[in-house]
Amino acid sequence: MITQAHILFQNPSFLFFSPIPLIRAHTATPASFLTFNQLPNRRPPLSLSLSLSRRHAMASNSELSNGVIVDAVQHSELDHFVQVANTVADAAGEVIRKYFRKKFDIVDKEDLSPVTIADQSAEESMVSIIVENFPSHAIYGEENGWRCKEKFADYVWVLDPIDGTKSFITGKPLFGTLIALLYRGKPILGIINQPILRERWIGISGRRTTLNGQELSTRSCAKLSQAYLYTTSPHLFSGDAVDAFARVRNKVKVPLYGCDCYAYALLASGFVDLVVESGLKPYDFLSLIPVIEGAGGVITDWKGNQLHWEASPDSSATSFNIVAAGDKQVHQQAVDSLQWP
Repeated sequence: MITQAHILFQNPSFLFFSPIPLIRAHTATPASFLTFNQLPNRRPPLSLSLSLSRRHAMASNSELSNGVIVDAVQHSELDHFVQVANTVADAAGEVIRKYFRKKFDIVDKEDLSPVTIADQSAEESMVSIIVENFPSHAIYGEENGWRCKEKFADYVWVLDPIDGTKSFITGKPLFGTLIALLYRGKPILGIINQPILRERWIGISGRRTTLNGQELSTRSCAKLSQAYLYTTSPHLFSGDAVDAFARVRNKVKVPLYGCDCYAYALLASGFVDLVVESGLKPYDFLSLIPVIEGAGGVITDWKGNQLHWEASPDSSATSFNIVAAGDKQVHQQAVDSLQWP
């Protein structure tokens, strides 16, 4: 079995180096799951670090039509954000692994979705690291909403400690921790972390998406009739969305169910062609945007519009209908089939 550490040591060109020192996590990282910045004897000189980062970003910009880096954010800043985000994901993963397939209380929130001590504790561990490193940044978490002394911030971290809590509480390791960093409303960094399988997808604006340090690409699929489709559950659609989804489902080659955010990770890795879902909250999808676009895919609402959500103390986590595809042609065919008004 090829471990993450093996992949990283064999592919050092995929590492993101930063001139910023490693950010301390509040809990120890397991030796079996090294973050990119913890690999020994792999840090190049500062000038080489920045040169590698710039060359990688330039190469990715020539390849990715949807990955446009925000000019105001320097490459060194992005590397620092990635470094901290990795530490945040590590900390959440440690909490989640302690509770996975263990007995704990399950509480229903006002919207009847379940929440556990794992969700709450993982979010707190994530928040504490971000606050320590970026006190001026705002945070919007699924469990506790907006956290910032100010009513506006250029940088906003959007967190979902466990996307797929129902999968988590039933012992299925296909949930994920979602981390997004917005710069003036635009997602410039997204992470999908599966702490049980120890898989981490990282999407950065203007760069190629990686899985455990190895670059990814979506696969070509020009016809909806040849597409493999995922949605979390057909029972989550309601009203007109039931018929809209059925119009797409009836045209694909294989409809599949039950992966939560993991389906989008599989799409970015080139194993799935299409994901169609209804009623997603901002913390459910903002982190997915850099991951999918950085792999060459497309993610929009059901009308084909770009996804956007303004985070503020007064923001409500409104629902969105999401369609993501690895191929632009299949994406357009899915949007046409949805016929969403």
